[in-house]
This record gives sequence, structure tokens and C-alpha cells, in this order.
Amino acid sequence: MNMDNVKIIFFDIDGTLIDMERKQISEKMLETLIRLKQRGIILCLSTGRGPLALPRFEGWEADVFLTFNGSYCFNKQQDIYKNPIPVRDVKKIVQNAALLNRPVSIATKDKLIANGKDKDLVDYFAFAKLEVNVSDDFADTVEYEDIYQIMSGGCKEEYAKLLQDVPSAKIAAWWDRAVDIIPADSGKGMGVSKILEYYQLQKSQALAFGDGNNDIEMFQAVGLGIAMGNGSDSLKAVADEVCGHVADDGIYHYCMAKGLL
Repeated sequence: MNMDNVKIIFFDIDGTLIDMERKQISEKMLETLIRLKQRGIILCLSTGRGPLALPRFEGWEADVFLTFNGSYCFNKQQDIYKNPIPVRDVKKIVQNAALLNRPVSIATKDKLIANGKDKDLVDYFAFAKLEVNVSDDFADTVEYEDIYQIMSGGCKEEYAKLLQDVPSAKIAAWWDRAVDIIPADSGKGMGVSKILEYYQLQKSQALAFGDGNNDIEMFQAVGLGIAMGNGSDSLKAVADEVCGHVADDGIYHYCMAKGLL
């Protein structure tokens, strides 16, 4: 791929821009983002997080946001793509989770509330430096507002039960103790496609960095997918290239080597 042709870059956050151990962006990574933006490349945060959980980086802001694993995409000017989970499926997932003794958190574009909390959900939220907010408003929010994502503690053995009799939702997981549940016809790949369409860009003009299995569809939707050295084996298997570990500023060194900086 000709790097001079790159017009947009999609970045996963956790494990890609931010080291899961340090839980903050490094100086080199922040410098990378600032310099890429100075070159006029459109930069997108592409994440399972919702708008309320997006990190703030001093001296830099993304141009566009792919949140909830692609279910809600927007920039400062407007909403680009909205795809909530059908309310009947939200109710069924809440019921299924309760049978597993799993509290869940639901996310609208501006609200993040739960019907309870357990250690897995609390630890999951801690990655984004958030606390689980148990709210009396939970039932009304399910009934009357657009839900873009449901988060629950859960391991692979629980996936099938969480989604039993739920036709229009699927699991997008990047951690082994919790899940993001999103619309079945969503995913980062769909979000990338909608954003490229909005900016009138081709797949060949886009590249992406990621580390988790929820980044597989994103890689399939861009011209070049680069897995982090700390990425999952499944992601590396579909990646076009692999860069260094997030803790070693893998993206910075990759961009330097490829002439992007």
C-alpha cells in the first residue's frame, strides 16, 4: 500500500493507543497522533467504548468517532450512523443475564446505567476509568430510549445463554471476562464503511491499528490492517502487518518506518 495515499487512520483505544497496564497514553503515542493530524490525515477513534467513556488527550482530538463497536458514529458536525439494538432484544438480554446472575449496563449515546454490579463489570469499567452507575431509571431507559450497547461480565461459556432467543444482537468481546453486546448487523467494519462513505474515501485510502478480536471486521474494511504485537492471535491471522507492542510504542515506530511521520 502506498503510504502517500493514506487519507484516514482508524485507531482502537484499549491495548492499541493505551497500554492496558498503564491505562494512559504514552508521550510518543500522543506525539504520533499530533503529527499525523498535522499531515492532514483524518484520525478516527474506533472503539467498543461509548461517547461518555472516550478518553481525553491533551493537545489532540480525533476528527471522527466510531463508538459502541460501530453502532454509533459521529463527528463534531453531525451523526454519521446510528444503529440501536431492538428494544425486544434488549429486554431479553437483560432477562438472560439475570438467569446467569449477571447485572448489565446499558448505553445510550449520553447515558450509561446499570441494574446492578459484579466484580467483572466493575473491573471492565475500570479500563475506561469509569464506575458502574446503578440507576432506578434502568427500566424506563430500556423502554423509551435507543440502546446502542449492553455490557456484562461474562466468559465464552456464557455467550450462548446471554444471547438465547435474541435474533438481532451479537457479542463483540476484547476481554475474556466481559462482553459488549451490539446489533447483529453492526460491528467496526460496518462503522468504518459508513465513515468512509461519509468522507467519500476508498477502502484503499484507509488503514487501521487494533489488538482485539472486535477489530477483525475493521481490518477487513480498510486497505491495510496492522495488529499490535500484543494483539490476539486471531487478529494477527487476518492482519496485513504486525507492529510492536503497545508498551513499546509500536504504532510510533511503525509510522516512522513507513514514512507517515
